[in-house]
Amino acid sequence: MRNLFILYVLCIACSASGQSATEQKKQKSGNPVFEGWYADPEAVIFGKEYWIYPTYSARYEKQVFFDAFSSRDLVHWTKHERILDTASVKWAKRAVWAPAVVQKDGKYYIFFGANDIQNDNEYGGIGVAVANRPEGPFKDLLGKPLIDKFHNGAQPIDQFIFKDKDGAWYIFYGGWRHCNVARLNDSFTGLVPFADGSIYKEVTPEGYVEGPFMFIKDGKYYFMWSEGGWTGPDYSVAYAIADSPLGPFKRVDKILQQDPAVATGAGHHSVLHVPKTDSWYIVYHRRPLSETHADHRVTCIDKMYFDEKGFIKPIKITTEGVAAQTIK
Repeated sequence: MRNLFILYVLCIACSASGQSATEQKKQKSGNPVFEGWYADPEAVIFGKEYWIYPTYSARYEKQVFFDAFSSRDLVHWTKHERILDTASVKWAKRAVWAPAVVQKDGKYYIFFGANDIQNDNEYGGIGVAVANRPEGPFKDLLGKPLIDKFHNGAQPIDQFIFKDKDGAWYIFYGGWRHCNVARLNDSFTGLVPFADGSIYKEVTPEGYVEGPFMFIKDGKYYFMWSEGGWTGPDYSVAYAIADSPLGPFKRVDKILQQDPAVATGAGHHSVLHVPKTDSWYIVYHRRPLSETHADHRVTCIDKMYFDEKGFIKPIKITTEGVAAQTIK
């Protein structure tokens, strides 16, 4: 009778939390980390929670919203549906891509590409929306794109927002094998010139295609990007190391790519560093071996390691994912 009572209590607890007993016993995240076709994941830490903001991977006409996912331990994830959709961004009609999310002065800002513009005569580009909570709802901040033209040949997509050690905010972005960097103003409503008067600086490294990302480790700037074609098995991630957020960025090596025994098309990533630890993770999308559809991509997470010289070791993509880790 006592054992039956304990089982009953456990079942009630599982039901209250929305998790099955199997899910509660889960020790590793597994890959993919959550169900559904999701790509271009932006992983970030807010307080003691991990967040992933991906692209909803579907045909461009159906890519009209973003979902988000949160976790306390990297293993159990909660879905937050439609944190932003084009109903809140009147100028965005389709193809909302690759969200980049930051917190500033108590607000949360989501930067995104929209409309997949092919030239300066089409309307769209990189927009920004704001919310009071990381799960939204997000509302259009500007009523128009922040960047709506091709500068230095860079399609205005795949933005990443980077805060430097001195407090300056930068936006790295660009498709079509060109990457630009620009400085954001304090309200994220516009761009400010560099010291030489320029607004956009091209920082394209060798092999760059799209999907820029940057982090600082041991005083060095690690600049990362995706190579290859996003619909193919050769999609991958490479990186450079520099002394400045403006480069120059000399390609070091490719560190994330397909494993024909696990998955193909591993790319368009972000990086998590757990505060006060040596734990680093790469969050990325890939295509299951059973799938050939271009949009059938899933979000995964694996450990990232450095050698004694600070170089990133080649990453092993796995099916088991990562073990639970909370933020202290």
